[in-house]
Amino acid sequence: MRLPRWLALSTLMTFAGGIAASALLSAGVLQLEQDKHRLAFEQQAGIRSAAIGRGLDQAVELAVVTNALFQSVWPVTRTQFHDFTAPLLARNRFIKSFSFHRRVSDAERAGFEATLAQAHPAATITEWRDGAVRPALRRPGYTPVDFIEPYADNEVILGFDSSSIASYEAALARAIDQGRPAATTLMRLSAGEPAQRGFLLAMPVYRHGADLGSASARRAAMIGNSAVIMRADDLVEIILSSQPPDRDLLVTVAASADQGRLQTVFGAAPPARVHHWPVLAAPPHFMRNLDVGGQTWRVEVHARPRPLLADHLGALLVAVGGLMLTLLLSALVQSLAQRSRRVERLVQERTADLKMSNQRLLDDVIDRQRAEHALQESEQRFRQLVTMSSDWYWEQDADCRFTSITGGFVEKAGVPIERLLGKTHWETARDRLADEHGRAHLAQIAARQGYAGFEYAVLDDYGATRWFSINGEPLFDAQGELRGYRGTGTDITARKRSEQAIHHVAQHDVLTGLPNRSLLQDRLSQAVAASRRSERPVWVMLIDLDRFKFVNDSMGHKAGDVLLVTVAARLRGALRDADTVARLSGDEFVVLLTEHDEQPLSIDIIERLMASVAQPVMLGIKEFFVTCSIGVAVYPLDGAPADSLIEMADIAMYRAKKLGRNNFQFYTPAMNEEATERVRIESALRNALERRQFVLHYQPQVDLRSGRIVGMEALIRWQHPEMGMVAPNRFIGVAEETGLIVPIGAWVLRTACHQAKAWHDAGMGPLRVAVNLSARQFSAASLLGDLRSVLAETALPPACLEIELTESLFMSDVGEAVELLHAMKALGVKLAIDDFGTGYSSLSYLSRFPIDVLKIDRSFVAAIARDSNDGAIVNSIITLAHNLKLAVIAEGVETLDQLDYLRRHECDQMQGFYFSKPLPAEQFAALVASAHASMDADDSVAQ
Repeated sequence: MRLPRWLALSTLMTFAGGIAASALLSAGVLQLEQDKHRLAFEQQAGIRSAAIGRGLDQAVELAVVTNALFQSVWPVTRTQFHDFTAPLLARNRFIKSFSFHRRVSDAERAGFEATLAQAHPAATITEWRDGAVRPALRRPGYTPVDFIEPYADNEVILGFDSSSIASYEAALARAIDQGRPAATTLMRLSAGEPAQRGFLLAMPVYRHGADLGSASARRAAMIGNSAVIMRADDLVEIILSSQPPDRDLLVTVAASADQGRLQTVFGAAPPARVHHWPVLAAPPHFMRNLDVGGQTWRVEVHARPRPLLADHLGALLVAVGGLMLTLLLSALVQSLAQRSRRVERLVQERTADLKMSNQRLLDDVIDRQRAEHALQESEQRFRQLVTMSSDWYWEQDADCRFTSITGGFVEKAGVPIERLLGKTHWETARDRLADEHGRAHLAQIAARQGYAGFEYAVLDDYGATRWFSINGEPLFDAQGELRGYRGTGTDITARKRSEQAIHHVAQHDVLTGLPNRSLLQDRLSQAVAASRRSERPVWVMLIDLDRFKFVNDSMGHKAGDVLLVTVAARLRGALRDADTVARLSGDEFVVLLTEHDEQPLSIDIIERLMASVAQPVMLGIKEFFVTCSIGVAVYPLDGAPADSLIEMADIAMYRAKKLGRNNFQFYTPAMNEEATERVRIESALRNALERRQFVLHYQPQVDLRSGRIVGMEALIRWQHPEMGMVAPNRFIGVAEETGLIVPIGAWVLRTACHQAKAWHDAGMGPLRVAVNLSARQFSAASLLGDLRSVLAETALPPACLEIELTESLFMSDVGEAVELLHAMKALGVKLAIDDFGTGYSSLSYLSRFPIDVLKIDRSFVAAIARDSNDGAIVNSIITLAHNLKLAVIAEGVETLDQLDYLRRHECDQMQGFYFSKPLPAEQFAALVASAHASMDADDSVAQ
C-alpha cells in the first residue's frame, strides 16, 4: 500500500503503536476496576450474610432458653412465665409473643376451660376452621395455648388449639425427633394491610423424670410445648441495622412458605438485568441458604446498577488520555517529518545554485549551513528542555527585586507573577525568613555570594501554603559592581506535604489518631521542663481497659477496633485542649495533665475520665459496658526521675487491677516492691519446671451415699528453695500471662495420670483423678494429641481421668468449643465444669456440651445452711444436673451443717476441709487406705 505524499510512515507507526498501547493499558485498568468492585461486593455481601446467619441462630436460641424454664422448674405459674419472658421481650423487639401450649384430653377440657376463664373471661378452646377462629370440635385431645406473653393484644389467643395448624404440628414433630427447636413456614401474624408475616419456633416440654431415650418415648412423655412467635421482617431489619449502610447493595431475605416456595420477608425483588457493555462483567450476585429450625431461608445480595463513569472512570480516562497523547505525538512526528523534507529540498536547491558559483563561495555556504543547522538543533534542544523541566528562571536587579520570571511559572507554581515582580523573595515569604536558616541566607546575599537549595514558603491566592526552592548566582558588570541575581526555582510543595504527612504518621497512632509513644515522650519532656520552671505538678495517668480481651475474642478484632476508637474519642472529650492523651499499645492509653492557675489538678478529673469510659458502647446489636483501671504517677512529688513516670503509672495501674479493676491508684514506693516481687516470681518460675520444684497435692472427693473416696483433684504446689512453699495464687496468674502455664499444665496432667495409675496398680481401687485445664491449654491446637499421648504413655483408663474446665474457656466461640469438647469426650475421658454458676453461660449451652459433672462453686456452698438464696441456688443446680443426667460435686465443704444440707438434697459427691485438705501423695495414699479399712470394718459389723 502506498501512503499519500503528505503522510509519513513514522507518523502512521506512531499512531498505531499509541492506539495499541492505550487499548492494552485501558483494558488492564478496566480489569483492575472490575476485580476491585467484585471483591468489595463479595466482602460486603459475605459480612451481611454472616450477620444474618448469626442473628437467626441467636433468635433460635431464644426458643431453647424459654424451654429451659419448663425443664428446670415445674409447675410454672403465669407470674413466673411473665417474669421470665419480660426481659427477653424488652431486649428483642422482633418477638411477637412467648406462649406455652398444654396437652389436654377431652375429659380434661371442661376443667381447663374453667381455669382459663379465670385469666380471660369467656375463654374456651378454639381452633382454625373454615377460614376463621371457632370453638373447637370434640376430639380425643387438644393442644391449647395456656400462657401467652405479652398478654395485652394477645389475650384472644388463649385457648387456641395449635394442633389445628398443620405447619405447627409438623414443626413440633421435627422438634421431638431432632431434640432442637423447629420452625414453621411463614404465616400471617395480623389481619391488617399490609399483613404482618412471621414464623413460630416450637420445642416440646416433657414430664420431669420421664425416659427420653427414643422419639416414641419422648412423644409419650410430652405434656405440652413452648413456642416463640417472631416477626420475620423486624428480625432481619434489626440484624442488618447493626451493619454500616451501603447504598450500592440490595439485600433480599426469603423464607419457606406454604407448598415449599420461598417468600420474601425483607428487601425488594432483585433488580431487572440491565444492558451492559460487552467488555464489562455482569453485575455481581451473592446467594446463600440458611437453615432456621429446619426451614430454608435464603439470603440474596445484588449490586445496584451504577453509572458507567461511577465505576470505570479510570479506564475511560486512560483510553481518552491515551488517544489524545497518541494524536499529539503523531502530529509532532508528522510536523518534524515535513520540516525535515522542507529543509532537505532547500538544501538541494541551494546546493544546485552554489555549484554554478565559484569554489570560494561554495566553502562559505557550506560553513553557514553547518552553523545554521547547529543553531537550529541548539534552539530546539533548549526549548524542549524548558518545556520538560519543572524549574522556572528568574532575574533580579541590584536590590534583589524580581524583574523577570519565565518558564511557565504561573502554571508550575500556582502564584501570579504580579505578586512577585518588584519585590524580593523574603518580602513574599510566609515566615519572612526570621529563623536561623533565613538569616544565614540574607547574610549570603549581603556578601554578594551565590546560594543553592534555599527553601521558603508563600501563600497563594487561595490561602494555601506553597513551598519553593531557589538557586541564585550574582551578576557583576565590567567594573565589578553588582547588577543583580539570576537563577532557577522549583515548586516543592508536594514534597513538603509528603514530609509533613510522614512526620504525622510517625508520631500518631494509625487507628485512633492519638499521639504515639514517640510524640508522648517529647510532650512529657516539655511538661517536665515547664514543671521545673513553674514548680507545678505534672500527672501521668496510664489507663488500661478492663475485659477488653473478652470483647476482642467474642466479637472479633473489628469490634475491638471500634471500641478503642470510641474510648479514644471519649478521653479527648473529657480533657482540656492543653492536655495530652496518647495510645501506648493495645488497650493502654496515657494521659498527661499539667496544672494551671485556674484549673488545679484534682481527683475529679480521674473520676470524670472513668465515667466517660464506662458509658455503654453499641457493638453490632449488643450493648457493652467497659470499665478501666487507672494508675497515676505525680511529678515531682514521687521523687523519681521523669523518664520513669510512665513505668510508675504502669505499676500503679497493675495495683488498681489487683484490687478488683474499675478504680484508680496513685503510685507509692511500696508498689515498686510488689512489681519487683512479680519479676522475681516470673524469673524463678521459668526454671522451676526443669529444676523439679513443683509437686502435686491431692484433695479427696467423697461419695455422699457410701462415704467412700472415689476420686481426687490434683492441685499444684511450688516448693522453692528460698521462698519456701509458694501459694498458687502468687504464681498461677504470672504463669498464665507469660504462657508458662502450658508446659506446667502438661506436667500436671502427665504426673497426675502416672500417680493415679500407680495407685490403681497398688490395689487402691479405680480412683478418678481430676485435672484443671487452663485457658491457654484449651486453645492450643495440640490439646487432643497431648491427651492421647498422656493416656497411651501412662496406660490410665480414660474414664479415670476427669478434665475440669471453667465456663469462660469456651464462651468466646461456642460452636468451636462444642466440637472440641465432643472430640475430647470421644477419647473416653470425663468432662467437668468447675466453679459452675459463676460464669456467663446459658442453660441452652449446657445442653449442647457433653459434660459429665458439675462442680458447685465454694462461694455458694459457704452459706447454704444460713442463707436461703444460696441454698436455693445450690438446690436448683443439683436438680438441673440430675435432670440432665449429670453428677454433682460440691467444693469447699467445711462444716457438718453444709454436709447435712448437701446429703438432704441428694448431692452426689463433695470435697473440702471438712473431710481433708489437699495432701502430698504419700499422705493421700495413707488416708485412702485408712478410710477403706474403716469402711470395710463397718460393713463387717453390719453383717
